Amino acid sequence: MEAKATQALVNELIETLKDGQKGYAEAMTDVEDAQLKETFKKYAAQRASYITELEDQMFKLDLKPDEESSVTGTIHRAWINLKGALTSKDNKSILSECERGEDYAKTAYQTALKAQELPGTLKTVIEKQYQGVQEAHNNIKAMRDSAK
Repeated sequence: MEAKATQALVNELIETLKDGQKGYAEAMTDVEDAQLKETFKKYAAQRASYITELEDQMFKLDLKPDEESSVTGTIHRAWINLKGALTSKDNKSILSECERGEDYAKTAYQTALKAQELPGTLKTVIEKQYQGVQEAHNNIKAMRDSAK
């Protein structure tokens, strides 16, 4: 896989993670439920550490992170309705919006992992992060299902 394609792919993941981090940070601030606050705090921190890992990999592979951070419309829309859900203070709606964000993240990782010839360490990092994203998605989904 050529450097430019790898670079675009990783930048896309970073954007997805930044979006998730922002979504969880907002949710964490506005939600009243203490358990949800903790969960959102954990996932905001997870996304932040994933971003650092990917940027570190890019640095090692001599790839450029996307400075002007072009948030693709679709990804951003994944978290756009979160504001409304937070205003309603309805935990089930909030969790539904977070789950939607996680769906986008899962898809972004699946796409990245389908890419041919990702450099070895990068592929390992992306696979490990994908496990974490998958776990977050399932956890958020389970919480949503049990929310009143």
